[in-house]
Amino acid sequence: MFGKKGTDSSSGGGSHPAKHGGATPPATPPAAPAPAPRSPDIKRAEARPPAAAPRPAAPKPKPEPMVEREPEKPRARMQRNDAYYDTKMQVFSALIETIDLSQLAKLDADSAREEIRDIVNDIIAIKNFAMSIAEQEELLEDICNDVLGYGPLEPLLARDDIADIMINGAENAYIEVDGKVREADIRFRDNQQLLNICQRIVSQVGRRVDESSPICDARLPDGSRVNVIAPPLAIDGTALTIRKFKKDKLTLDQLVQFGSISAEGSALLQIIGRVRCNVVISGGTGSGKTTLLNCLTRYIDHDERIITCEDSAELQLQQPHVVRLETRPPNLEGEGEITMRDLVKNCLRMRPERIIVGEVRGPEVFDLLQAMNTGHDGSMGTIHSNSPRECLSRIESMIAMGGFSLPQKTVREIIVGSVDVIIQAARLRDGSRRITHVTEVIGMEGDVIITQDLMLYDIEGEDANGRIIGRHRSTGVGRPAMWDRARYFNEDQRLATTLDSMEVAAP
Repeated sequence: MFGKKGTDSSSGGGSHPAKHGGATPPATPPAAPAPAPRSPDIKRAEARPPAAAPRPAAPKPKPEPMVEREPEKPRARMQRNDAYYDTKMQVFSALIETIDLSQLAKLDADSAREEIRDIVNDIIAIKNFAMSIAEQEELLEDICNDVLGYGPLEPLLARDDIADIMINGAENAYIEVDGKVREADIRFRDNQQLLNICQRIVSQVGRRVDESSPICDARLPDGSRVNVIAPPLAIDGTALTIRKFKKDKLTLDQLVQFGSISAEGSALLQIIGRVRCNVVISGGTGSGKTTLLNCLTRYIDHDERIITCEDSAELQLQQPHVVRLETRPPNLEGEGEITMRDLVKNCLRMRPERIIVGEVRGPEVFDLLQAMNTGHDGSMGTIHSNSPRECLSRIESMIAMGGFSLPQKTVREIIVGSVDVIIQAARLRDGSRRITHVTEVIGMEGDVIITQDLMLYDIEGEDANGRIIGRHRSTGVGRPAMWDRARYFNEDQRLATTLDSMEVAAP
């Protein structure tokens, strides 16, 4: 069906039996021309007679074609060498010469993958590559990923235990698992293949990356954050970084199970989200700010109109009335840029009840504070900083970056009137992520902003495996500044119970 125009005969589309085409050739060793029905798809069909050469290995895979397919994948990946990649390149080149990509593009993903598998099985048989069932299955999967997906990235994207994927050129790949960075056993054919995959990713969200525009932020369909920096800025080949999101959305209950927050602290955060406190989530890179923001938004009422502003749309809100906005970089002429500040200012004209800014990193903080202070209670945002006190200083600095010539005391009064709670997230040295502070902003004394901690995380040591041992504790505040707000939303009794249980839980 997909032989290129100009081959010496007509197509022979669906003659191969099952999806596990790798098990079929060994089953009939004497019949070397087994792939004959698909021969029109292969340019060198006359090379079929030598196909009998690899058949001595045929009897052994017969009893276990299905059983070993899944378990052997990780093991085969660890044993890859230059010979595997050389074989893969030869098969891939033969496939590109053979297949008609314009016809392939008309098929859905599953049908296209099945057709590619059939043709690759023929190529392997005709070229006499001696391969085990597991190796052939993995080669089939890799080539399908190259043609239809994200190539060598596919097995990493399929794993739910990976938090970050870091590609430093065609031959260097690293992943973060359980908070630790380790080398990944994948590599790309060359730097051009890596750049092609990056272009495929960013083109899905209407962006581009090449020599004229070498830096790009984008996202995958599941919301995972993507950053690409291409040559000439990346000297050793394209650098690709993917911050993966789990397929199953995390909840505060799951954070309790992971030890990121105590059960009492989780109840406190639920109340904070419910009573429409203005929240800033503070933390370093990779500390889990966006994950925590997603968790908090689950406690927003479903009848509220929410508008999100992000550089790359990552938030995954479950409410029905959500408007998602995304910034836009300038075009090649340097025009058409839409900044985060443009989005936040425009939000105020869209009748929002809550404004959520994925990441505050510039003068848009002033517009967000203005929104928080003028009837948009319950707005949220994240900021890079290492403590609640430093978070307040960063907000002041970002306001100054916007060119606002306001007295320091006025700026701090705006902050105090806008921000109710700062939640601090941290990534500890053992790779674990913890919520270390839940802090209220309660007012000013002179020129100083006054805060009070409701909950803290104390590090007590580490176990034999180097994992940090700690506990969340109450600071003993019996009547927080949000008390009147909680009473207004009929949550004061629940808040009192939560604070009492935090006291009891403290040893």
